[in-house]
Amino acid sequence: MRIAALDLSGNTPLAAGSGNAAVVAQVDDERWLEIARVARAADDRLLSLWGAESAEGACTIHAAYAMEDGLLWLQLPTARETGYPDLSAVFPCAARMQRAVADLLGLPAAGAADTRPWLNHGGWPAHYHPLGRAASGTERFGRGTGDYPFVRVAGEGVHEVAVGPIHAGIIEPGHFRFSVVGEKVLRLEKRLGYAHRGIEKLYAGMPLQQGQRLAGRSAGDSTVAYTWAYCMAAEQALGVTVPPRALWLRALLLERERVANHLGDLGALGNDAGLGYGLARFSRLKEDWLRLHDRIFGHRYLMDLVVAGGVAADINGEHAGALREQCRRIVKQVRELHKLYDEHPGLQDRYGGTGILTPEVAAYFSVCGLAARACGRPVDIRIDHPCPPYRDLAVPAVTDTRGDVAARVAVRFGEIYASLDLIVSMLDALPDGALAAPLPAAGAPARGLGWIEGWRGDVLVALQLGADGRIERCHCHDPSWQNWPAVEHAAIGNIIADFPLINKSFNLNYAGHDL
Repeated sequence: MRIAALDLSGNTPLAAGSGNAAVVAQVDDERWLEIARVARAADDRLLSLWGAESAEGACTIHAAYAMEDGLLWLQLPTARETGYPDLSAVFPCAARMQRAVADLLGLPAAGAADTRPWLNHGGWPAHYHPLGRAASGTERFGRGTGDYPFVRVAGEGVHEVAVGPIHAGIIEPGHFRFSVVGEKVLRLEKRLGYAHRGIEKLYAGMPLQQGQRLAGRSAGDSTVAYTWAYCMAAEQALGVTVPPRALWLRALLLERERVANHLGDLGALGNDAGLGYGLARFSRLKEDWLRLHDRIFGHRYLMDLVVAGGVAADINGEHAGALREQCRRIVKQVRELHKLYDEHPGLQDRYGGTGILTPEVAAYFSVCGLAARACGRPVDIRIDHPCPPYRDLAVPAVTDTRGDVAARVAVRFGEIYASLDLIVSMLDALPDGALAAPLPAAGAPARGLGWIEGWRGDVLVALQLGADGRIERCHCHDPSWQNWPAVEHAAIGNIIADFPLINKSFNLNYAGHDL
């Protein structure tokens, strides 16, 4: 569905600039629901849902949709006493976002079937909402009760297996409640939000250029995607045109980030299926990749390189040569390992038919990123809604139709090859020019949306600035919100011992729910 076909009165177009076209519209309860139903019927996607409270105490619920011709940002004035119409009956992925809004702001979704807390684990004071105007920061917190009403599965021989929230190693906390018969999983329900970091609260009142540093630390393995989305929103709000060279360097960094994560995950996926050799080889390849980041850009994980207005670092001819040579070397080694993975009977036995996600379930939960592309839903905003410089690049659609672990592994291999080709193409066509555009002085309240295809899927940032140029509200959305319910569904019917493999094949973000 095209935004223009919705006939939104009083809408405000946001200049595309260096990002995607967007429209902001204020709606009432009836239109809030009507647009959701129209978007659902057209197979458009609900990207995010969040709430905000003004300094005067007025509450607004926000939703962002990916429409055929760009982004639609809906704003619905509401009140804690009445709440806002539930969207989870139309977009099931909205359920946990709505529960997070209720915890953070005290705004209920009227008519929602699931109103259990999501981020509040029982340790918050009564009637405490951290994003509410009344929150002082001096509240006293308890230890939490842990008494969460998981959905129970009844039946002869059914028992529960509780995993987490504390896990081995350094991964973030999350609780997984399996209902099983023997070894077969009948249902999986998870709970996240154990390490709520207060990032959205930290943004309030922060200077614009300090905010970009915080955005890059929302998810450390997606720092380029988050920072680019944040800076894109800031540039849209301020009307800044980013120099072409800076945009091409941003894309180069984003594809480097994609390759780094796929290398690490392919090694872990080999190890989870008993092939330690795969872990050793891919770990070495990733380490070499990160060391070149450090040598050329000054940071292994590419932090603080994307800045509002452009980029903070350049490359010279020697750097470009080193980047090209690494791409040439690594593609040969990845193809060798790809052949090994495809021909290894133990891996194929574990991967094939495990953790199947069907296109219907992916559509139901609005799944995005590589998880969607591995089950026949080619969702990739670099292709569907390209921002510069992707409009000038031939980004191949890397897809599979099997929907299992094998398919997600195959998509990762395919995306590595595609990104390596894109990196070389960018180096060959890198334009000359400035690295950044100056930012104008603050003058009036402004807002913007940033939308980037990170390695997990699309990252969205919605930014509202005050007249003084400081941040009033910044909402960062991770694709894991849409994809975690799909992991729960993909586990059904598998043996519980295969869950680590299924989980790693998605490799979603725990902390992305804890902003």
